[in-house]
Amino acid sequence: MKIKAIVYQAEEGGYWAEVPALPGCITEGDTMEELESNLKDAIQAWLEVANDSHTLENNAQIVEVAV
Repeated sequence: MKIKAIVYQAEEGGYWAEVPALPGCITEGDTMEELESNLKDAIQAWLEVANDSHTLENNAQIVEVAV
């Protein structure tokens, strides 16, 4: 899966990024390498919370889709 993030240079130095497809998913890093690592962690955490926060109705089922 590939998800796009928008990267900005922070005024105080370093970088910060947001993931438009995942509202509220933002992170920062002192270097681009640190930012990329933090983005992966932030995206995984966001998706885990989103997956765990749904309750199923009686006629619903869960399927996994790889994209």
